[in-house]
Amino acid sequence: MSRAGLSIARQSAFRRGRAAAGACYISGVRLFVILLAPAIGVIAQTSDGPLRSLPYTPVLDVTSMDRSIDPCTDFFQYSCGNWLRKNPIPPDQARWDVYSKLQDENLRFLWGILQQEATASGARRVEERKIGDYFHACIDEAAVDRAGAGPLKPTLAAIAALKSTSGLAALLARLHLSSPDSNALFNFSSAQDFADATRVIAFAAAGGLGLPDRDYYVVDTPKNRQIRGAYKAHVAKMFELLGDPAATASAGAATVFDMETALARASLTRVQKRDPYNLFHKLTRAQLKELTPSFHWDDYLAGMGVATVNSFNVTEPAFYKEMQSLIATRPLADWKTYLRWHAAHSRAPYLSSPFVQANFDFYGRQLRGVPQLQPRWKRCVHYVDRDLGEALGKVFVARTFGPEVKAAALEMTKQVESAMQNDLRSLTWMSDATREQALIKLHGITNKIGYPDRWRDYSTLAISPSDFMGDVERSNEFETRRLLAKIGKPVDRGEWQMTPSTVNAYYDPQMNDINFPAAVLEPPLFDSRSDAAPNYGDTGSTIGHELTHGFDDEGRQFDAKGNLRDWWTRADAERFAARTDCVMKQYAGYTVVDDIKINSRLTLGEDVADLGGTLLAYAAWKSATRGQTLEPKDGLTPDQRFFVGMAQWACGAQRPEAKRVSAITDPHSPNQYRINGVVANLPEFQSSFGCKAGQPMVHRPACRVW
Repeated sequence: MSRAGLSIARQSAFRRGRAAAGACYISGVRLFVILLAPAIGVIAQTSDGPLRSLPYTPVLDVTSMDRSIDPCTDFFQYSCGNWLRKNPIPPDQARWDVYSKLQDENLRFLWGILQQEATASGARRVEERKIGDYFHACIDEAAVDRAGAGPLKPTLAAIAALKSTSGLAALLARLHLSSPDSNALFNFSSAQDFADATRVIAFAAAGGLGLPDRDYYVVDTPKNRQIRGAYKAHVAKMFELLGDPAATASAGAATVFDMETALARASLTRVQKRDPYNLFHKLTRAQLKELTPSFHWDDYLAGMGVATVNSFNVTEPAFYKEMQSLIATRPLADWKTYLRWHAAHSRAPYLSSPFVQANFDFYGRQLRGVPQLQPRWKRCVHYVDRDLGEALGKVFVARTFGPEVKAAALEMTKQVESAMQNDLRSLTWMSDATREQALIKLHGITNKIGYPDRWRDYSTLAISPSDFMGDVERSNEFETRRLLAKIGKPVDRGEWQMTPSTVNAYYDPQMNDINFPAAVLEPPLFDSRSDAAPNYGDTGSTIGHELTHGFDDEGRQFDAKGNLRDWWTRADAERFAARTDCVMKQYAGYTVVDDIKINSRLTLGEDVADLGGTLLAYAAWKSATRGQTLEPKDGLTPDQRFFVGMAQWACGAQRPEAKRVSAITDPHSPNQYRINGVVANLPEFQSSFGCKAGQPMVHRPACRVW
């Protein structure tokens, strides 16, 4: 997992809070979270079974260090070398690090909760019954296998019955409502208006692709050509599972790939999406119809239950022009082929074993190098957390998260915010006019710790203990309609975009809030029994990372109220760009895998947040311990303990295939550079370990933004 902000690109995906199809066996990015000690206990069962309480690992684990490495040569290996040796990547993971290991432990704990609720015979509260029934339906693999492709038949029949492309809009509405995680042709939902963050409006975004990024279709490299060939073979395999003869399936795969390539060529790159102005194009209904006259928007909006909506943010108009061209020129048979693929693709993880295995064989094994599909219990826990996350989170919080943890997390957050206030007031490169606005934004940030003040109401969502696909489809429709119902209404600033049982955290530039779910407030990321140095190094740097996202290259473009507005003087913006250029040049020199370098324009926001967050945490730690006598421990000075604590959140590794995917899709640098790249710019680190000019952990010129 990984420290991260809520990127504008993610915002434009409408904060659905739902994992991509098949993603449950792929390690996600680690957003940022802080973790204090909830209920600590011993493992009640074997490591292969569910947990009844959470295990304990210290926030600074000296046994994870490799002191044979010179910290001034490779601080990541010095801090994590033994962790890497002791923790090989499990066969069902694309990457394995401290965050993903903690997430795995939390999944086992949630498994214990769900197993108990799924078999309970007595009275249960509503949220306990729903999560238990959902898990019961999901874990019954035999019943799912008996159903085969049966759950797909109504959808396939509706596609087969399509008489002309004029009916495409109404059918697509049906697919978007019922298909889990469907992005067939485009994505449609709601989000805050970039120009007025108090309002929620409709968003129409690009979509329609089966590969993780448009670059796979349009960037011609030997590796991409190999992936494209494997993808077409996978699409053909799925058509065969639907009953198509091999020749028909192969032809269908070629049709799908050709149509998706056209959509990919019209899509923005991930770097282009980092500029929110590239994603802000408000259109009326009349203008949207003019942009895509062959798509019957009235039918689509009526089918989605938002027939009266008249204002849209069309994030990528060029994409919709290409969509119009495809509808106008492609025969009906091609559209039926395309929709059959996306119907099967979006449902594959929830169908019988042949579909699940085929889906994994491409997206897990071939694309990311994962040898083994995750066990069914783990996938089912993921699905419950995705579809009933606040119901599951409510039970999780009641069993693990005490008020003292929330208070401690909030106190540390205030310390780091105070450090940022001091930093903003003392910056020599920022004018008073911009500084005033920056301080207003900082003081306007809301801190959300642990869980929402008001839990989501799932009472209208029907969950059956014997209808897994039905549960998935009803959950998708429930969530889609919940999001669409926000259009035209005031923003709910108390809402969370992440579940309490998620080991992660995020900053939202339009809400102007930082969010730390309960699951991330536990060792080894924070330990209230430890000395302050590693706690501030790890959790404090996380808090600082999230705060800095409000002032990175994306976040700085939003004001204190979350509106997209330029509040910078031109001279200050130029000075900011010069400082971020230093960071981009530094990280562009690092190798991801083989000859692939970091795309530092994509990772800039995270790299800036890593650097700024560490500096803020260090200043906050010094302030919080002023006047105290800090003693060495475990052969490390207090300053050294701060930096080792900062480094050990990132201990971990990633499979080479997954690194190649991350190089294209992940806005985070690889973990070792998130550590070495940061400390190489810090004289505080170099002083604490005695590093000299010319050593790898001394970067010249030193970069600093915040």
